[in-house]
Amino acid sequence: MRQIKIYYLLLIVVWLSFAGCSSLLDPENDNHDTFNRVTYDPAYAEGLLMNVYSKLPSAGFSFNDVATDDAISNDKFNGYLRMATGQWSAQYNPVSNWDNLNKGILYLNLFIPQIEKETWSWTNEDINKMFKARLTGEAYALRGLFRYHLLQTIAGKSASGKMLGIPLWNEFLDEKANFNMSRAEFTVTVAAINADFDKAASYLPMDFLNVSTAAQMLPAFSTVNVTDYNTVFGQVSNQRITKRIVLGFKARAALLAASPAFNTANDQNLWVNAANAAADVLNQIPSTPGLSGLDANGHIFFQAARVDAVSVTADAKEMLWRGPSNGLTNTLEKRMLPPGLNGNGEVNPSQNLVDAFPMKNGYPIGDAASTYNSANPYANRDPRLALYILHNGATLQGKVIKTAVGGGVNATDSVTTSTRTGYYLRKLIREDIVFSADGTATTKKHYAVHMRYTELFLNYAEAANEAWGPTGVGALATYSAKDVVAAVRKRAGITQPDAYLNTITTKEAMRALIRNERRLELCFEGFRFWDIRRWGQPLTEAAKGVAINITATTFNYVDVEPRVYQPYMQYAPLPQQEVLKFPALEQNAGW
Repeated sequence: MRQIKIYYLLLIVVWLSFAGCSSLLDPENDNHDTFNRVTYDPAYAEGLLMNVYSKLPSAGFSFNDVATDDAISNDKFNGYLRMATGQWSAQYNPVSNWDNLNKGILYLNLFIPQIEKETWSWTNEDINKMFKARLTGEAYALRGLFRYHLLQTIAGKSASGKMLGIPLWNEFLDEKANFNMSRAEFTVTVAAINADFDKAASYLPMDFLNVSTAAQMLPAFSTVNVTDYNTVFGQVSNQRITKRIVLGFKARAALLAASPAFNTANDQNLWVNAANAAADVLNQIPSTPGLSGLDANGHIFFQAARVDAVSVTADAKEMLWRGPSNGLTNTLEKRMLPPGLNGNGEVNPSQNLVDAFPMKNGYPIGDAASTYNSANPYANRDPRLALYILHNGATLQGKVIKTAVGGGVNATDSVTTSTRTGYYLRKLIREDIVFSADGTATTKKHYAVHMRYTELFLNYAEAANEAWGPTGVGALATYSAKDVVAAVRKRAGITQPDAYLNTITTKEAMRALIRNERRLELCFEGFRFWDIRRWGQPLTEAAKGVAINITATTFNYVDVEPRVYQPYMQYAPLPQQEVLKFPALEQNAGW
């Protein structure tokens, strides 16, 4: 497999394109590279695209849960903590990705017109044409993806009440260009994103696979030599963006457009579109399409055995798109493991999130039928609670983690790296990474998760419920929102038959359950903050924790950290310095 190469030198090369007009003081060209090399060196030209891959927003976990009711950080300088406790502004915005996303879009706008000009193969015209097609598809796919992420970040209402999207830069802007461009309306932005995705899909294969027959090839290249075809569209290009990935992100964008914060008129057609877009991807899951394609181990994708099993030719069924897995690291574990295991215990799940996990019989803990025992609160719970969160009495690396009084450094508020809520994070970390007291530590494989099928199943369930109710199906699927939720909960280990789910009959009750299942399944993967906003729900619920006595017989639940947000903060701000520099950019109302 050819790994995605990051051409750091290209950062310097592209910078040279902004250097301005030549003058008598400019040095003569000697043996130094200039931007002109991009016009005749395919490796340098492709470096523009590779630089965009390096900027993928999902290249790491954001842990924006700390800005919500799901978690707290013990790092008092954590940006999300500062944001959630009253410091969020247009000048200080930890969720802003304005610079990174716009740089990616401009790099792509520089690369797209260069594709046709470049000779990608001097000796084989078929390979040359296929490279042009593949790179065109990748470039438009990434531009649509970066535009989507920018829309998610800054979409909102102007002072006049108009729903605005992003500036739609379709060309590269040099230092002489007019950057003072207004934001397109939200619906126009969504249409532009879909246009990018549709164009990309017309060029890209569903997957990068080595083929053996013409029937497996893209129709436009079905007459080329099989070996030549595999040189461009084969496994050598794995982990680059494909048509399947494009369809996944198109479904994600459709859900955003249908969501209450942006679909203020509750246009049912947008919900139908979102459900169908997700179903289109789910119906094409390799080998096992549809609901049967839900990976039985998808909820534990992060565990060591699952991570180690992936390779260039073998992937977890759960993964629609992931990053390379060849790096050996332990950074995440150092950040998240409890101090008793020589970690920094950085992200502390909240009592709010713990309470959202139902009992093993499927009933919420507040339901009389749940059998919840307040004196033994972690017994007989949804198995995902123990998989995702370390609570008092849990065992990790052969050690009991005691957050109650008397638990040493692992006890609540004992040292600066102790939990503030009574809980530590278990999800995402590899439990086979050990930090020894002498300072030595093991390193293991990790990979970035760009999109999981579980997300798409939940996307479908949310949209299908709004479009057709709990048990309705559309034209593309044979399974309902309720069917999806049943499968997800069964996989989690909820006792079958699912008595609580069987009581759900209304769209409103199913909506609440779907949102809760999404909260559990996707916790700590960067969704919670954006989900609350797109649902139009308040962000102001204080994050709670638990204080446990030394015998673990008394559990006192307390507010640990407030959430200080104003109503207008449902829509995030544009960077204030950009609005000051470019008056045509309208700031979202309230900022």
